[in-house]
Amino acid sequence: MSTLNPEQFKTATRQAWDKSASGWNDQTQHIHDWLAEATPAMLDAARITVGMRVLDIAAGAGDQTLDIARRVGPGGYVLATDISAGILEFAKNNARHAGLLNVETSVCDAENLDVDAASFDAAVSRLGLMFCPNPLLALQQAHRALKPGGSASVLVFSEPQYNPCIGILMSTALKHAGLPPRDPYQPGSLMSLGKPGLLDELFLAAGFTDVATTRVSAPFRLPSTRDYLTFIRTSASPIVQILGNLNQEAQDAAWAEMESRLGAFQSPGGWEGPNELLVARGTRLSS
Repeated sequence: MSTLNPEQFKTATRQAWDKSASGWNDQTQHIHDWLAEATPAMLDAARITVGMRVLDIAAGAGDQTLDIARRVGPGGYVLATDISAGILEFAKNNARHAGLLNVETSVCDAENLDVDAASFDAAVSRLGLMFCPNPLLALQQAHRALKPGGSASVLVFSEPQYNPCIGILMSTALKHAGLPPRDPYQPGSLMSLGKPGLLDELFLAAGFTDVATTRVSAPFRLPSTRDYLTFIRTSASPIVQILGNLNQEAQDAAWAEMESRLGAFQSPGGWEGPNELLVARGTRLSS
């Protein structure tokens, strides 16, 4: 979370995603393909079925929102929330273009959800909880929103050794920016919730029972290293923010070194970057 206080961090995050919303939305198909196994695993962990009311926290451009809407069917309902109004507008438009009338959106902070207590059957967050300065508070908010017996699940990155591309990107960006190495588990960072046992502790502390975490391999496959860097550059990732204060020549040098180092994952068949994700789940007690 660098030197920013939580509110400053949230403001910076909101501004970054507002700025990157269009580019991120353009990458929707790549994201969908990348998480083709992980997303259903998250929805299964939350026990989402036909007719349910589902809360999608930090929904982004809504790729998984559409998956949820199709799973719950016309008799179900999905509320997609995000701190960024800009990116949530894409979620709204994507649902409309898909003909899904059971989706609504609401701009709100995951740590301060503007929803009624005990009003949802399930809650999920795909690659969003890790960006919260206080993930426990966000989970407590999800717990409050669930009906008794409802389940929540989240998808986040696991440990650094299983996500080497993130390490390459971060270390290279920090070096070129003249900044010291960062703790990969620092709050608000990409792998902040990857430490073994941490998610279970947070779910239990938030009041959940039946808590469990499983690992999901999620290699990112693209035609080339450059395609992966294009994906990173169109997101609001910390990498883009770190390099944002450098002049163009310095930024170009950093991206060139990243491309060279990430080329280790290129083969004649394309580029495949290893990633491992965690699916964590918990249930609100029935009584």
